[in-house]
Amino acid sequence: MKRDLLEVTDLAPDEIGALIDLGLRVKADPATWAQALAGKTLGLVFEKPSTRTRVSFEVAMNRLGGGALCLDPDTSQMGRGETIADTARTLSRYLDGLMIRTHAHEILQEWARHATVPVINGLTDHAHPCQALSDLLTIREHLGGLAGVVLAYVGDGNNMAHSLLLAGVRAGLTVRMATPPAYAPSEAVVHRAQTDAQAGGGQVVLTTDPKEAAQGADVVYTDVWASMGQERERERRLKDLAGYRVDAALMAQAREGAVFMHCLPAHRGEEVSAEVMDGPRSIVFDQAENRLHMQKAILLRLLGAAGGTP
Repeated sequence: MKRDLLEVTDLAPDEIGALIDLGLRVKADPATWAQALAGKTLGLVFEKPSTRTRVSFEVAMNRLGGGALCLDPDTSQMGRGETIADTARTLSRYLDGLMIRTHAHEILQEWARHATVPVINGLTDHAHPCQALSDLLTIREHLGGLAGVVLAYVGDGNNMAHSLLLAGVRAGLTVRMATPPAYAPSEAVVHRAQTDAQAGGGQVVLTTDPKEAAQGADVVYTDVWASMGQERERERRLKDLAGYRVDAALMAQAREGAVFMHCLPAHRGEEVSAEVMDGPRSIVFDQAENRLHMQKAILLRLLGAAGGTP
């Protein structure tokens, strides 16, 4: 039976831990998995621009012995009105998996309903699970573990915030989220995270005060204030979120040795100061690299016949 990865909640807590373990093993010894997906092809559907997602998935498939095919709606029948249902059924006859990067989460869900091969969420307006999973890998790599880690997320309660909340509490983190009231994360996501935290040992803390969130934190995390599709709201968002910039003063609230994370692309001088972004506590490019290793782990689990075991 096929498995999809549409949200972090598609994975049990022990599966998240197993994916992180696998990602670290693949990173340490890539040659062992060099032909693990030989003969398999992943279709990449991009309705939103991409750098890290596209390159990491393409390279991951290539380095696992398979191939990746990028499908542009503007140069295919998708751009001429062919339904998602028909496209998903057709592509399932050719491909071994689909990675979809789109706008509304409901579009991704429709792909998954009709595809007979695994569907992976490369980003929607609601969730970014692959990024959150690779972030957990990065945190474990730098801090030595996940249980009890305090992650402070500051800024817009967007798709990245949603996935960090859900992934974090399932891995035993305390996730403190500081947003203006109008930019709070989805109530449904918060409720699910609070429920999961009771079982996973994590904790959810919501506040409007960035300093409260960052106080004694192990990780300080932010994302852009105007995501793709929100360009018309940019000026208003910059004004509303001006007090949520991660700068040296905010990082000083975190514990000594705390790290700064950002899923990129970053806008220095907006959500993060250049001093922090390019400073010694920033691990943003380790995050970017680890997208590749987590993508490999996800592909091995979903497309590999032996569940990722060579």
